[in-house]
Amino acid sequence: MESTPKRQVLRQTGTLNPRPNRVTDELFTGSDFFDPNDLLQVKYEMLRRVHSDDFTVRRAAQLFGFSRPSFYQAQETFTRGGLGALVPQKRGPRRAHKLSQKIMAFIERTIAADPEADLVAAVQQKFGLSVHRRSIERALARAKKKRR
Repeated sequence: MESTPKRQVLRQTGTLNPRPNRVTDELFTGSDFFDPNDLLQVKYEMLRRVHSDDFTVRRAAQLFGFSRPSFYQAQETFTRGGLGALVPQKRGPRRAHKLSQKIMAFIERTIAADPEADLVAAVQQKFGLSVHRRSIERALARAKKKRR
């Protein structure tokens, strides 16, 4: 698989189709415009085929390399938010969800009492919560920034 500038951009934006070889629709075979590597384009064309070209969901999903549940998920997403909503969203937590204000206050008190304290162990013992050392460091840095 060659690495073109377009493929690099698709990868960076999260829109590189992980299975371009599964796209067998005639639009995408032998065309310079339709690119099976472009996940956004593939999903849109799959939806368009069902809506405008009277393809069955089963046939469209098969031709574009998706399952029927994936088709319905894409359709719901597109209906709710348009083309931009088809761009895959970053996975995982969007914020520091474990370290509440209460826990952060405890961490800051612990540091004030003993700057060398094992904060991961202290949080585990006090709250029964497993938190990575780096998460605590980032939360402390954010708290320090807010105080400025």
